[in-house]
Amino acid sequence: MAVLASETASATAGREGKATSADGKINLNLSPPGSNGPGTNPEQLFAAGYSACFGGAIKAAAGLAKIPLKASDIKVTATVNLNKDDGGFFLDVTMNAELGGVDQAQTEALVAKAHTICPYSKATRDNIDVKLQANGKAVQAAA
Repeated sequence: MAVLASETASATAGREGKATSADGKINLNLSPPGSNGPGTNPEQLFAAGYSACFGGAIKAAAGLAKIPLKASDIKVTATVNLNKDDGGFFLDVTMNAELGGVDQAQTEALVAKAHTICPYSKATRDNIDVKLQANGKAVQAAA
């Protein structure tokens, strides 16, 4: 195994504090989700990270399938829901990909393949419910 990157970030004062990275590139105020506070929240940060990673996985999947796809033609929107039930708090995610210059069938295939190779998808597998979409239409995850 080769470590390709190791990143460090910290948060102080929980959801009403500040998030910073060791290299100073992240320096954000935090506010609880749904509040009128001045900062972002962990769910937004998770959505941003997951959508960026998933877009990279789509680009990799397109390369494996020899489908010409520019990074600028990939838009992934992650919707992260913070939920609560009798068991406590939990997340679910919907990943929606829109790909320029690629038909619906190819987009669906690339989304399904990306979900098998994306590090965020691997980290969430069997932990949280992740729904996949291509252009707003449901995609069945690859087995």
